[in-house]
Amino acid sequence: MIDYSTFTEEALEARLADLRQDHADLDAAIQALAASAVPDLIVIGRLKRKKLALKDEMARIEDFLNPDIIA
Repeated sequence: MIDYSTFTEEALEARLADLRQDHADLDAAIQALAASAVPDLIVIGRLKRKKLALKDEMARIEDFLNPDIIA
């Protein structure tokens, strides 16, 4: 697991933007593969798992940037 405390806020925001773009790209690729005449379900499954891993990392960065502190 990555220790986000060593990164600057700007670096984390940039990483988050990259992850969001990669997530959107994977979504488009999955939709394109699913729309083909004979979709490759193995490839689609791999892309979905990768997309989920990106979503998890995005959530960790967002939680680090915006901690849920109860006052």
